[in-house]
Amino acid sequence: MQHTIDTDRLNSFTFQILGDLGSTVSAAMIYLGDKLGLYSAMSGSESMSSLELAEKSGTHERYVREWLANQCAGGYIEYDPTLQTYRLPPEHAAVLADESGPAFMVGGFVAAVGAFQMLENAEHAFKTGDGIDWGEHDHRMFCGVERFFGPAYRSLLVSEWIPSLDGVQAKLQAGGRIADVGCGHGATAILMAQAYPNATVVGIDVHPASIETARQRALTAGVADRVSFECASAQSHTGRDYDLIAFFDCLHDMGDPHGAARLAREALAPGGSLMLVEPMAGDKLEDNLNPVGRTYYGFSSLICTPASLAQEGRCGLGAQAGEARLREVLNSAGFQNVRRSAETPVNLILEAKA
Repeated sequence: MQHTIDTDRLNSFTFQILGDLGSTVSAAMIYLGDKLGLYSAMSGSESMSSLELAEKSGTHERYVREWLANQCAGGYIEYDPTLQTYRLPPEHAAVLADESGPAFMVGGFVAAVGAFQMLENAEHAFKTGDGIDWGEHDHRMFCGVERFFGPAYRSLLVSEWIPSLDGVQAKLQAGGRIADVGCGHGATAILMAQAYPNATVVGIDVHPASIETARQRALTAGVADRVSFECASAQSHTGRDYDLIAFFDCLHDMGDPHGAARLAREALAPGGSLMLVEPMAGDKLEDNLNPVGRTYYGFSSLICTPASLAQEGRCGLGAQAGEARLREVLNSAGFQNVRRSAETPVNLILEAKA
């Protein structure tokens, strides 16, 4: 059957694709801007020339000038054609340069660059249904994911998310026990230990290199006496009597999330809570056809679903599972009381109690 081409629609879509191509190439430019300190060198300055930026960042002016042109074309940096100077607006600097703030998003681009290194593996996985183990990824994946989620954790975990749980904060202030499942480099475990000096924290992760990094960071933070890290899965960890068990953006990566939730329920102390932090998503595909959904479906295709399919159980829950499916996982594990305790535009926080 021959289809008639709508020329206006063709042209519109061509420009859309061209914009996406520009965004894809610019992901590498953002990575370099972060890695080379270009954003941080511009942050706080009214304006500067390409030569001044190159001198301040220790880079070559000709490359910097081309990089600046890309950033101006994307609307990230402002250009004054009269003075031939460049400016990083403070609102943009909050997203691109201020890693201590809640708006910082460069970590996602670092993770994306890491994911691009695995495209041949992804091609094989798509054809065969095989998984890609988390530990197989490029080192930039581990650092990028931590930096992507870190701003929300630092801004909200202790100030809003834990206080939103039923009676948990009082227990931790008095000296409770916490398990951080899928702890990665230990950022959340260390945050909770610093906030609750009477509590003890156990971080659990299947990736040995991440556990080693977490141990070193706990020593540097001065909390190694109260934070321990174990290389184990959610199913193999044998600890018990926790007042809080937390899963930070990791349950959907697991091959058997139902089993992990069930064992977590058994490991809780009486009256204890499970805190599940997952990407914000609607329950239907059509609810997630937006920039957040596009981002998470992309990462899920390259990282989360392959990780799940590499493990026993091969559930493949996906990063955009949605609250209904997450509740089903928790209910099937024996958690009768599940409620949404907090949320952000990109995070969904559920509390589950037996």
